[in-house]
Amino acid sequence: MAKKRTDLMTDQLRQAIDDSGLTRYRIAKETGISESALSQFYNGHRGLSMEALNALGEFLKLKIILGRKPGKKEK
Repeated sequence: MAKKRTDLMTDQLRQAIDDSGLTRYRIAKETGISESALSQFYNGHRGLSMEALNALGEFLKLKIILGRKPGKKEK
């Protein structure tokens, strides 16, 4: 089955959670994010605080690569 590609950062974070092979329970315990908050984020019902996003990114060893989407040129 092909992996879904998306441009939304939240979908990329959810994919990183899936790709980690870890349970959301373990991720929550290791990052200090409540299980409820992580579950609601994963299911698209709420966002995460910057602190929680930092903890999640650090735990999953994520790296953000900055770049602009191709599109309209600004004047």
